[in-house]
Amino acid sequence: MRYRFLRSIASAFAIASIAALPLAAQAHALPPIVDGQPLPSLAPMLQKVTPAVVNISTKTRVRVRNPFFDDPVFRQFFGLNGLPREQTEQSLGSGVIVDADKGYILTNNHVVGGADDITVTLQDGRNFKGTLVGTDPATDVAVVKITADHLQALPIADSSTLRVGDFVVAVGEPFGLGQTVTSGIVSALGRSGLGGSSFQNFIQTDASINPGNSGGPLVNLRGELIGINTMILSPSGGNVGIGFAIPSKIASTVMQQLIANGKVSRGNLGVQTQDITPNIAKLLGLKDNNGAVVTRVLPGSPADRAGLQTGDVITSINGTALHSADELNNTEGLLPANSTVNLSVLRNGNTRQITAQLAPEKVATLDGGRLDPRLAGVTFSDLSDEQASQGLSGVTIANVASNSRAAQAGLSKDDVIVGIGNRRITNLRDLQGLAAARPRQLVLLVATDDGLNYVVIQ
Repeated sequence: MRYRFLRSIASAFAIASIAALPLAAQAHALPPIVDGQPLPSLAPMLQKVTPAVVNISTKTRVRVRNPFFDDPVFRQFFGLNGLPREQTEQSLGSGVIVDADKGYILTNNHVVGGADDITVTLQDGRNFKGTLVGTDPATDVAVVKITADHLQALPIADSSTLRVGDFVVAVGEPFGLGQTVTSGIVSALGRSGLGGSSFQNFIQTDASINPGNSGGPLVNLRGELIGINTMILSPSGGNVGIGFAIPSKIASTVMQQLIANGKVSRGNLGVQTQDITPNIAKLLGLKDNNGAVVTRVLPGSPADRAGLQTGDVITSINGTALHSADELNNTEGLLPANSTVNLSVLRNGNTRQITAQLAPEKVATLDGGRLDPRLAGVTFSDLSDEQASQGLSGVTIANVASNSRAAQAGLSKDDVIVGIGNRRITNLRDLQGLAAARPRQLVLLVATDDGLNYVVIQ
């Protein structure tokens, strides 16, 4: 379960003050050197890291809709003409300065996406108004800019060199208590399928990550940025030793595009794939279930021009072995448009090497009837740039036939589908994958002007 890191300072929190030790007690403190060796400490490294970590607070004005307020007679009768029609939501997160000269700050999309006001607070107490450079809901990365002197930035390390067991340190502002440091190790690499963002290749760590840490840095013992803390798995909302960070290699690639263009232009291969089940492996004569089997090649797509065919099994991309369709989707979606990819493909028991150039991903439409008969009459599309810039994620209903099951269930044009059952969706690819399972009961989570609603289509 994903938890958005919102500001939560409860009055139940009480912090006990600790009196200074008397001089006699200080005399028995641990010496800085034992047997000629200095005691290990992260303090020297953190002195360089913590000035680059910032607090980010946001205010978002949300329109409050009430059908009675839309009636001018009702408003006049009850004297509601001057009633505020919107409310302000506040949230709190973290960020990390990555360019001191230009004031660029990396953080999460879910920290700043859709915000009307962004305030950045430095470790030294200075406050600055933040300008949103761009967001990418698909990876949950965002870039904020401030204009300030005497900033300190973190160098960015190559996260692809990380190994399970490497020591890491997380820095952020959990629960609004102030800057906090926790340490742990890399628990796993390449985690995906966690919901929320579309393209996932998370670093898993047992360094404590709590609400308010979102957008803060995960660093190695050299004080270099290796990840952006983004989510936790927890039954209670607090840390249980399972936290996730966006690898710096992904975050920096997305950042470069956001700074240059204000948005991310992704590459698209033009295939639909699925995991290899034991039955499919037996049918195709495969030795194992690794890879992704091609179920459709879009006409005129890079895959079509490169010669991919239905039934091909893609076993690796750019030399990295694939174990599932999700891995192919993640790798493809994290590459920029016009990138060249090298694919290893199994066809009729023989291995082929195929090279393709990814085309720019376009806002596409999808006929709901092709996904599920219950969605016949509905046309879906990816979100527009304007919707994405407002922090929304999901797919838009571009059109819905008035006599369709969907319309009778309550779906309307411009509604945003954010989930099927208990699984989040952020784009048409997610919708295709979840709807293809043909759940017995089709339950959609829909965002409208009135908030989130569940719609059941029989």
